[in-house]
Amino acid sequence: MASRIALPIPDSSHRIRDAENLGPGWTAYLHLDGTLLVELALLALFGLVSLYGAGHGHFTLVEKQLIRVLLGFAVLITVAQVPPVYYRLAAPWFYGASLLLLAAVLVFGHTRLGAQRWLDLGFVRLEPTELMLLALPLMLTRALAATSPPPDWKRIGLSLVLTGLPLALILKQPDLGSALLIGLIGIFCLFLSGIRWRYLAIGLLLIAACAPIAWHFMHQYQQERILIFLNPERDPLGAGYHIIQSQIALGSGGLFGRGLLHGSQTRLDFLPESTTDFIFAVIGEQFGLLGALALILLFLLLIQRTLWLALRMDSRFGQMWTTTLAFIIFLYLIVNVGMVSGLLPVVGEPLPFVSFGGSSIVTLMAGFGSVMNLSREPRLLNAR
Repeated sequence: MASRIALPIPDSSHRIRDAENLGPGWTAYLHLDGTLLVELALLALFGLVSLYGAGHGHFTLVEKQLIRVLLGFAVLITVAQVPPVYYRLAAPWFYGASLLLLAAVLVFGHTRLGAQRWLDLGFVRLEPTELMLLALPLMLTRALAATSPPPDWKRIGLSLVLTGLPLALILKQPDLGSALLIGLIGIFCLFLSGIRWRYLAIGLLLIAACAPIAWHFMHQYQQERILIFLNPERDPLGAGYHIIQSQIALGSGGLFGRGLLHGSQTRLDFLPESTTDFIFAVIGEQFGLLGALALILLFLLLIQRTLWLALRMDSRFGQMWTTTLAFIIFLYLIVNVGMVSGLLPVVGEPLPFVSFGGSSIVTLMAGFGSVMNLSREPRLLNAR
């Protein structure tokens, strides 16, 4: 029999008892998970303190971010009250709306730093890519969890089309970093669905074989980022400036850091995008290696708790969706920390719940609200 990949479905005999033991009091009443709430709150608090340091002691950014964080928690609680069956029903609408917004970006989008990624709605500036990073895995989970593994060719083909449409629109912006995340999320969902090993291996080999061809279709600045990743000193005052300054900030922090508001790279504005893409460099400079490791540990605890909840769900839909959300957080963490430390090319991805911005916080909070709700529902969608 051909080997295959599939999520383990644990014995559900103790599922109801596990659900009742996840936490007492108001968190259970609101379908919330207390441990996840604490971990998300600590990450958000870490972000607010870091933004205070990156903002030279001014509260302007902190106040704006606090509003986004509170809005995110409000969305989380709201989503957690929605009957879980509606998550699957809403998936096509959420995906379709996100796809339309991505298309609208190419026509009406706001351009910043050479990329057209934002929609200015007047009262808010929205980045549809952040919505798609949640809409795509929800849609793929709906499609792939409906049948027993492994998926047939029809569902594999549908998954590739669903992944390819937003991938093409995001590459058009251009946003190579988010496009790579979208592609990896699509592959991961197929992995969880139980696709046969040989099909997955053939697909990855084809992608690797197309890499030299893709190089010729990349924008010049994207090619430059990859070359700078290999040798930042080739253009220290140009394309290599970001990563060099980031590495200086991380190195100057030492073990304990230089203290809040006392990092020279941040205080003298040598570090670009210090409140968004390179916020981890600010943390490393002001709080040192121990502070940076504490933040990474918080992320790992968040991922661990999310996976723990996934293993206690009955339905393949709940397991696949929750595991994919944990994978998305892991991707964000690896890409951002790797980029800031020079281990990966600069692709402009934020650090979830820590970097300044609203789209990412609100969408990810909505995702965790659904996870908490699914973990509290022992009878969720047992009919696949």
